[in-house]
Amino acid sequence: MADNDRMVFRRASDQKWIDKRNGASRGFVHDTQASAAAAAKQHLLNSGAGDLSIKGRNGLIRSKDTIGRSDPNPPRDKEH
Repeated sequence: MADNDRMVFRRASDQKWIDKRNGASRGFVHDTQASAAAAAKQHLLNSGAGDLSIKGRNGLIRSKDTIGRSDPNPPRDKEH
């Protein structure tokens, strides 16, 4: 995992979606999961590269993707 890896998740207190760099104490607040994911992808592209993990409403990771560089171990699924 690199310093630029990001996670999108739903905050329980107000049901807002958070785009946060792994290891950071604060993140960017969004109303929808789609806007949080799009912002996270843009942050990763601007910072160089990294991995993006998106959690669903249940808190489980529903999507992982490498942004800005070729994936050393590409997944077998065809999600992206």
